[in-house]
Amino acid sequence: MQRETILETEDLTKEFAGFVAVNGVNLKVERGTIHALIGPNGAGKTTCFNLLTKFLTPTRGTIKYKGADITSTAAADVAQLGIVRSFQISAVFPHLTVLENVRIALQKKRGASFDFWRSASVLKEFNARAMELITDVGLASFSHWTAVELPYGRKRALEIATTLALDPEMMLLDEPTAGMAHEDIDRIAALIKRAAASRTVLMVEHNLSVVENLCDRITVLTRGRVLAEGDYKTVSANPEVREAYMGVGHA
Repeated sequence: MQRETILETEDLTKEFAGFVAVNGVNLKVERGTIHALIGPNGAGKTTCFNLLTKFLTPTRGTIKYKGADITSTAAADVAQLGIVRSFQISAVFPHLTVLENVRIALQKKRGASFDFWRSASVLKEFNARAMELITDVGLASFSHWTAVELPYGRKRALEIATTLALDPEMMLLDEPTAGMAHEDIDRIAALIKRAAASRTVLMVEHNLSVVENLCDRITVLTRGRVLAEGDYKTVSANPEVREAYMGVGHA
């Protein structure tokens, strides 16, 4: 049975002084899925992501969220609609603890980002929920570390915890496993899978192997265009995808 489309683009295009970085991308992300936007370096993944999260304005084309046109909607207003991009709220306070970072994200969700004057009982409530999220992402033993002290993989886990604290309907993750050791990749992939149990995830990724067991659907970009789309088996068997990733003659 076909799922409801939660995010959709039509003819999404971005030009920079004559260079076409994203060229007529038609994308449909179904509710409750993990959808990857992948491709080799220079494929247009990040530019496309920046268009979806309103950090860039498209040259032409439309973006719809839950059927409503958000092409001209400001980035902050898009976040209020329930689309949260991970880096927007991660490690903004590198010298605060893991617990404090997640608590601030929870306070932001309640509409009071710097709730320093609330009663002790309210702050305790934030602490309890923050510790639940911290435990969920495997950071319980790091709760009193400052964000700047964390190893790289643990920082990305904190990023996901602070994103989850905002309780988004749709999470957009920008290369969540980039630069990680193998054990960190496995941990973050499992975390993303758990986070997706009750929400939609769209992630930019470079590596096909990362999305193999994680994503329901994969859109492959190359030179700003959609090259292929489908599940992992479909896109990994596509000769054009193999050529884009590995070069001619490495099927």
